Amino acid sequence: MVSKEVVRIEDRQDRWRFVCPNGHRSWEPTNHHFWCQYCARSDTADGVFHELLDKKTGEELPRDRVRLLTPVGPYDRDLDEEEGSA
Repeated sequence: MVSKEVVRIEDRQDRWRFVCPNGHRSWEPTNHHFWCQYCARSDTADGVFHELLDKKTGEELPRDRVRLLTPVGPYDRDLDEEEGSA
């Protein structure tokens, strides 16, 4: 089983660390992928993307390798619940 990187959506440190492929912190999760406000306003980039960039490691993390957490729990329960939890 591949471990998932936990990203706390509303945490400032995580927003500085995990960014869109173009380096913006203005991304939001949506429908099992991500969307970036700044990229969406650009003529040269698409606002939709499928991997977060971890600025600490330089690794690109596909959506299925990220566990998004909100203050009330997982963002997408079907993707973000831990294996084996009920």
